[in-house]
Amino acid sequence: MSLDHTAEGFRFDRDTRVEKRADGEFAATLTDAWTTFTSHPNGGYVLGAALNALRQSLSQPDPLAVSAFFLRPAAAGQGLVRTEVVREGRRTATGQVVLEQDGKEIVRAIATYGDLTPDPSARVLTLDEPPNLPPVQDCAVPPEFDHAEGVGIAGSVEYRYPERPGWMDGRKDGRPYAEFWMRFADGREPDTHSLVSMVDFAPPAVLEIGEFTTITVELSVHVRARPAPGWVACRVFTKHVQGGLHEEDMEIWDSTGTLVAQCRQLAMLL
Repeated sequence: MSLDHTAEGFRFDRDTRVEKRADGEFAATLTDAWTTFTSHPNGGYVLGAALNALRQSLSQPDPLAVSAFFLRPAAAGQGLVRTEVVREGRRTATGQVVLEQDGKEIVRAIATYGDLTPDPSARVLTLDEPPNLPPVQDCAVPPEFDHAEGVGIAGSVEYRYPERPGWMDGRKDGRPYAEFWMRFADGREPDTHSLVSMVDFAPPAVLEIGEFTTITVELSVHVRARPAPGWVACRVFTKHVQGGLHEEDMEIWDSTGTLVAQCRQLAMLL
C-alpha cells in the first residue's frame, strides 16, 4: 500500500474536511477512498466528516459518546452538513448533526464532547485485557487488501492479522470474532476524533459465517482515552444474529495497552 504524505496533510483529514457556509451549515466532499464491499463510503468515515463540522461548534475538545443513525447509503460527492448545539455545560457539551446529499439525510447523530486530558488522580479499574496479538511485524498482511478493486478503504487503512481469516478462503463455519492490528496507511496517528470513525473500519465479524453484505442501522461509540501513537489493537465480535439483524461490538486498545474506544452497532443483513 502506498503511503500518502503530501503537503495537504493526511488522507483522513483531507477527506473529512468541511467548509463553513453559514452558522451551523457546512459543505463536505465525500471521496471514494473509503468505499467498502457495498461500494458505498464506509459509515464511520461519513460520520467523521459530519462530526468534523459539529466539533467546530462545541467548546469541549474530545468526543465522549456518539450515537449515529444511518438512514441511506452515502455516495462519493458533495454533501451538506447541518449542526445544532443542544447544550453547553461546564464539563460536557452536546450537539446534533445531519449530513445530507441531494436533499436527503444520510446520517443523523447526537454527540457529547468533553475533555479527556489524563487525570492522575482518577480511579482506574480494568477487568479485561487487550487483544493478545503477536508483534505487528509477525502478523500477516492479507494480500487481498492490497489494491482491492472497488474497496477503497483497503488502500486507506492497513490491517495485520495473527492468522489468515477463514472468510478469505470461502469458509462459512468460523466464529464471528477477530483480533488484529490496524492503522492509517499513510501513517496518520490515531486521536479521539479519528477513533469515532476507526471503530467502524473493521471487516465485519459476520464475514466468518458467510455474511458479506451488512449495513449499519445504528452506531454507538464511547471514546475512553486519548490514544498513544502507533498501531491500535482491535477486537471485533458478534454474538447474536436473528431477524435479519446482528449486533457488532468493537474495542480499540492503543499501543500502551489502554482501552481507548468501544462501539456497538446494530446492522442489517442483506
